[in-house]
Amino acid sequence: MNSCNQCGISQACSEVRNNWKQIDSLRMGMDWDEEDINKPQILIDDAWGTTHPGNVHLDALTKQVGIGIYEKGGKPTYCHVSDVCDGCAMGHDGMNYILLSREIIADMVEVHASYIPFDGLVLISGCDKSVPAHLMAAGRMDMPTIHVPGGSMRIGPNLTTSLKTGELSAKAKKGLADPDEIRDYNLFGTPSPGACQVMGTASTMQCMSEALGMALPGAALCPTTLQEIYRRARQAGKQIMRLAEMGLTARKILVKDAFINALKIHAAIAGSTNALIHLPAIAHEVGIELDIDVIDQVNQTVPYLVNVAPSGRYPTELFWFAGGIPMVQWLIKDYLNLDVITVTGKTLGENLEVLNKDGFFRRGREMLASYGLTVEDVIRPVEKAEHKGSLAILKGNLAPGGSVVKFSAVPEEMHYHIGPAMVFDREEDCHAAIVQNKVKPGSVLIIRYEGPKGSGMPEMYMTTDALKADKNLNTTTALVTDGRFSGFSSGPCIGHVTPEAIEGGPIALVEDGDIIEIDIKQRKLNIIGINGNIDRQEVDKILEERRKNWQPPERRIKRGALEKYTRNAVSAMLGAYTK
Repeated sequence: MNSCNQCGISQACSEVRNNWKQIDSLRMGMDWDEEDINKPQILIDDAWGTTHPGNVHLDALTKQVGIGIYEKGGKPTYCHVSDVCDGCAMGHDGMNYILLSREIIADMVEVHASYIPFDGLVLISGCDKSVPAHLMAAGRMDMPTIHVPGGSMRIGPNLTTSLKTGELSAKAKKGLADPDEIRDYNLFGTPSPGACQVMGTASTMQCMSEALGMALPGAALCPTTLQEIYRRARQAGKQIMRLAEMGLTARKILVKDAFINALKIHAAIAGSTNALIHLPAIAHEVGIELDIDVIDQVNQTVPYLVNVAPSGRYPTELFWFAGGIPMVQWLIKDYLNLDVITVTGKTLGENLEVLNKDGFFRRGREMLASYGLTVEDVIRPVEKAEHKGSLAILKGNLAPGGSVVKFSAVPEEMHYHIGPAMVFDREEDCHAAIVQNKVKPGSVLIIRYEGPKGSGMPEMYMTTDALKADKNLNTTTALVTDGRFSGFSSGPCIGHVTPEAIEGGPIALVEDGDIIEIDIKQRKLNIIGINGNIDRQEVDKILEERRKNWQPPERRIKRGALEKYTRNAVSAMLGAYTK
C-alpha cells in the first residue's frame, strides 16, 4: 500500500480509507455517524495513565484537543500509550526498563498512526521518555503533527521542589530522617499533576519540543493549575486542522537548523544531560546526525541564562511566568535561526513578535510579581550571564567516544579533579558504599556495565543524591559512569561514557586505585596513573595488558523486551535508539 504521509487532507487519504468498507462499519459501532466518515480524521495519541503525576491529567488535555478538532470540522480518534516514571523506578531493577519505554511508546504511536491513513496527528505528553518518544514518532511518520506538552507541577512549600526527595531518602537510609518531615513531604512535595518543578528531563524535553517548533509557542511548562493550559490544548486541536490543510508535516519543521536552535536553547536553560540522548534519537528519525563536537561548540558560545533548579534556585512554574522558552528565545535571538518554520505555520521570529504584541510576556511578569520577583531574577539578560553554556563533552583515554557533564551544576572547585578510582559493576553497590560511609573523600567512583547495551542505561539519581547529601563527599568526590543521570542530578557526575563497558570500552579496564583526571575546562577525561604512580606511557601499556585478559561478563538480561533493547541499542552518544 502506498504511503499517505505527505498528503494532509487529501483525496488520497479518503481513497485509501475507502478501499475496504468494513472500516466505516466498524466505526459506526462506536461514536461515529455517517457525516463523520467524510470529515478530516485526526489521531490524538496521549501518554495518559495513573502511574505518576506527569500523566494522570493528560486525558483532560486530550478532551480539549478533541473539542478544538470538532470545532474546525474534524473527527478525532483517541489512542493511549502510558509512560512510566523514573522516580517510581528508583532503587530496583525497574529502572532498567525506563529508557526502553521510549522505544516502545514511539513504536506504538507508529502502529496507531499507520493502521489507517490519518490526516493529522496530535501527541500529548509531559515526561522524560514520552516526550522524546512522541517527537521520534512524529519524525518517523512525517504527518501534519503538533505536540502538546503536559505542563509543570505546582510549587512545593517555600518554593521547594521534588529535589528534596534525594536528601530525605539518604537521611532515611542512615536512620536520620524526621518522620514529620517525611510526612510533610509526602503530603505537599508533589502538590499537583504535571512535570516535576525542576529543569529535569521532563521539563527539559517539553522545552525541547517547543524549541524545535513542534509545540505551540509558550506551551512548554505551562502550569497545570492554570486554565491556560486547557485553552492551549484546545488551540492545538484547531491548529492541527490548519496544518493538515496546509500539508505542513513534521519533517518540514524538524530540520537541521531547528535542532541547532534547540541545542542553543538547551545550553541557555541548563537542560538535562538526557537531552543529549533524546535529541540525537529524534534527529535520527529524520535522517539528521547531531555531532557531539557541535553540541560542545554550542555550549562554549551560548550564554547560560536560567536560574532554575537544579543548576539554579527557582521552580519551573516561575520560569514559565518569567516568559519561559519564548523569553529565552527572545534574549538569545541573535544566536538563533529565526526563519525556521513551526507548527503555527509561521517562522520562529514571527511567533515571537505575535507573542509580544499579544501581551504574553506582560501577563507573565504580572504573575511573577505575586512572588515578589522580576523576570531578571529567573531569566538573566545576556549581559549578566555568568558563563557560556551548561554542558561539556569530555573525551580522553577513558571515554574515546565522549562523555557528558552538566558543569553548570558542578561546584567550581570540582571542575578540575584528580583522584583514585573506586570501581563498581552495579549502581546499587556504589550507592551502598556511599551510605555505609565506605567512600573516601577525593575518590572517583566508577559505575560500569550500566550503558544501553549493559543494562538498558538506568539513571543514577539514587547514587548522585546520596553523594550530594554527604557533606564530606559532595564537593570532593566525583562519579563517572556509562549509565545516565536524572535531570535532577547535580555535582561532579560524568555520564554516557562511550564506548560502554559491555562493549569493551576503557571504562571496563579501570581498577581500584587507578588515578583519574577530570578536566572540564579542557574537556578531558583520562586515566593518568596506576597504583598511585602518574605515568601516562605506563598507563597505556598496562591498559593493553588488561585488555588482553578482559572478558565481557555474562549478560544480566536474558529475555523479554529489555533483552531485545540491550541487544540492539546503539551508543548513548548516538542516542541509545534501537537499530
